[in-house]
Amino acid sequence: MVSGAFLRKRARGFDYLIVGAGFAGSVLAERLAATANKRILLIDRRSHIAGNAYDSYNDDGILVQRYGPHIFHTNSKQVVDYLGRFTAWRPYQHRVRAAVGDVMLPIPINRTTINGLFGLDLSEAETREFLQNRAEPVARIKTSEDVVISQVGRELYEAFFRGYTRKHWGLDPSQLDKSVAARIPVRTNDDDRYFSDTYQLMPRHGFTRLFENMLDHPNIKVMLNADYRDVIYEIAYDRMIYTGPVDEFFEFRYGKLPYRSLKFHNETIDREQFQPVATVNYPSEEVPYTRVTEHKHLTGQVHPKTTVTYEFPSAEGDPYYPVPRSDNAELYARYRKLADGEPDVEFVGRLATYRYYNMDQVVAQALATYARISGVRKRQMVKSPVCDPARAEV
Repeated sequence: MVSGAFLRKRARGFDYLIVGAGFAGSVLAERLAATANKRILLIDRRSHIAGNAYDSYNDDGILVQRYGPHIFHTNSKQVVDYLGRFTAWRPYQHRVRAAVGDVMLPIPINRTTINGLFGLDLSEAETREFLQNRAEPVARIKTSEDVVISQVGRELYEAFFRGYTRKHWGLDPSQLDKSVAARIPVRTNDDDRYFSDTYQLMPRHGFTRLFENMLDHPNIKVMLNADYRDVIYEIAYDRMIYTGPVDEFFEFRYGKLPYRSLKFHNETIDREQFQPVATVNYPSEEVPYTRVTEHKHLTGQVHPKTTVTYEFPSAEGDPYYPVPRSDNAELYARYRKLADGEPDVEFVGRLATYRYYNMDQVVAQALATYARISGVRKRQMVKSPVCDPARAEV
């Protein structure tokens, strides 16, 4: 933690002011400090590092992911090896069930899902034929609804996807870009893993410990519970790396970029296990929450009690999910043009680029950004419009 007095006394200033202590900001802080010998001030308005991956022990001693389940999976050995410098790994393959009526069935849809829902005993080949017979041809796939019904038909779409999507996004799948549903595979075998990536792991001691190790460097100073705009004139720095919402950086000049948020309800239960897998989805719109996660499945912790988290989608709150629609992409393009005009600010990460990245993708983006800027000549900071009231638009 850095005090204001320390900042005012630091004559040399910082090479980089990095806004946001999630994956993007922290990876860049570590790389620039450890390999380029840069002096870093990492600032976050939350009370903790690690961004949405933050986990901590609750009053019962159970390790809880405070912002919903974060499961690390990737096909990139480079990303695994890099993060492996700061944590030991625990193998973990995520499994999800969907509560449909009185049964819990695997999601993504697989052979077990089909047999369980329809009371059948299909082989893998028969399952493939079953899905082909139910799939509805779509001339041009544009929306998430198009993706699903073209793969599995309308009955399975209604049972597993439509209600869940409407709750999560506040929009019908027919109103969402095809990229939303394209993330979820459909299988005809019994593979019930949620992800199929080569590397499926969890940090053995939690994500927060990983971040603590990553940021444990004498060149990195961390300031929490602070907004960079409140201290920007009190510090000397050469360049900025910004990982917050891009529309906020430019004071919402063109209006707000839409996001979906989440509300969480945690409950500790006096039993060792609450549900058979880490996450159970609730597709029915009659149920107000979208999913329930039991954290001990994720962490491997042994404890006589267990904690579960209920997720309630919300239109208000912290920005979690950029809403993938063409009009939002057009609005972001206007902000991207402004960002491209800031030569001394790098915009990195989910919020700064208005993209729904997985954790490994954010790490890869941060590493690529470091590779690009690490040889850049140090320049005097030029204040951006958001930093300079005299240049602000009215």
